[in-house]
Amino acid sequence: MKRRFKAGKSRNAGFSLNVMTDDEIHEIHLGTLEVLKDVGVFVESAEALERYDAGGCEVDKKNKVVKFPNWVVEEAIASAPASYYACGRRPEDDVILEDDRVSFTNFGEGIMFVDPETGEHRDTIKADIVKASRIIDSLDHIETYERCMCAHDKPPESQAMHNAEASLTNTTKHHWLCPVDRFQAKKITEICAAIVGGKEILKKRPILSFTTCPISPLKLPSHHCDIVIEAAESYMGLNVIGMAMSAGSGPVHLAGTLIIQNCELLSSLVLSQLTRKGAQFVYGSSTCPLDLRMATASVGSPETGMISAAVARLARYYSLPCFVAGG
Repeated sequence: MKRRFKAGKSRNAGFSLNVMTDDEIHEIHLGTLEVLKDVGVFVESAEALERYDAGGCEVDKKNKVVKFPNWVVEEAIASAPASYYACGRRPEDDVILEDDRVSFTNFGEGIMFVDPETGEHRDTIKADIVKASRIIDSLDHIETYERCMCAHDKPPESQAMHNAEASLTNTTKHHWLCPVDRFQAKKITEICAAIVGGKEILKKRPILSFTTCPISPLKLPSHHCDIVIEAAESYMGLNVIGMAMSAGSGPVHLAGTLIIQNCELLSSLVLSQLTRKGAQFVYGSSTCPLDLRMATASVGSPETGMISAAVARLARYYSLPCFVAGG
C-alpha cells in the first residue's frame, strides 16, 4: 500500500493553500445543515426515497423532496471511513487516500481527440482509450486511472462497459469510472470480479470505484441514486463529484457555492451509509465558476483552484477522503 507524503507538514515541506479558517469551515457546515433541514433535496428515485424515509429523514413523496434532520447527517459522516483503499490489480499498485495525503490521477472526460497519425480532430473512440490507458499505466506519478475519454463508437446502452474493458485490460492501476446506470454498474462489477478471481475477493480489494455526479442545484437524479446504492451493496468504492457552477447552477460567491455542493454530497453520503453503514465514500469536486461572457465552465480559472482548496479543507473537516480537480 502506497502511503504518500502529507501536504502541509513541516517535516516534508508540503505546499498548503488554506483559503478558509476553522471557524469559516464550521459556518459552512452549519449553513449546510440548515439548508438540508429546512429546504431539503429533490430526490428522483423511489427506492432512495424509501431508504431516506426508513433512515429518519422527512420525506415528501408527492413532491420528491427529502429534508434531513441534523443527527442523520452527523451519523452518516461519523460512519464513513476516514481512509480509502484504492486497490490496484497488483498490491504494488495500491494507493491509500486519507487525511492530508496527496495522490494524483489523470483528468477525465475527454470528448475530442487529435489523431496522432492523421491530425484529424474527432470524437473519441474505444481504440483511443486503449492507447491513453497504456500511457497512463507507464506514468509512475499518475497513481490511479480516471476514465480519460469515452468510446463514442459504441452505443450509449453499453458504452460504460466498453470504457471499462478498454482500460481494465491496459492498466493495473485503480480505476475511477462512471457506470452511467445501474445495469452497467452491475456488469462492470462482474467484470472486476472475474479479473480478481471472484466477488468475495473483490469485496476485500475493489479495483474500481464508481463515480457519479448530483445535479446542481440540490437534485439527486435516479441514475445517481442507483449508482450510490449499487456501490454500497456491491462493496465497490464510490466517488461522488459535485459539479455546482458558481453564477450558473450555484450562487456567484464562494461560500454559497460550497454550501450547495456540500448539501448534494452529504445527502449522497447519507444514502450510501443508509444502504450499508461503513461503505467507502470519497468527497469529490469538479466545481468551477461560469464564464459569464462565454457561458462556459472556466475549469482553469484561479477561482477553480480556490474552490478545490476549500473543498479539500471541508473534506478534512469531515475526515473524508477527497478528490478534486486540479484545474
